[in-house]
Amino acid sequence: MGIADQIRARLTEAFEPVELTVVNESHMHAGHAGDDGSGESHFRVAIAAPAFGEMTRVGRERAIHKALGKDLMGAIHALALEIRA
Repeated sequence: MGIADQIRARLTEAFEPVELTVVNESHMHAGHAGDDGSGESHFRVAIAAPAFGEMTRVGRERAIHKALGKDLMGAIHALALEIRA
């Protein structure tokens, strides 16, 4: 299972989102810092879930990072987030 699929699965399990888009943007960063040559280093996530309703922006980001886990976060060089309640 690729990293995008793992991101999608973990966020779906943790937040039951009404909207979830995971885009692999690694090709846009080929040859730049953080490009490990795997083609799976840079991602953009847009997620909307009621669970984020009472959280601050920082709280939402922390919740995303926790849901993804240290192993997956360690495999990702860049993660752009758009989080809505």
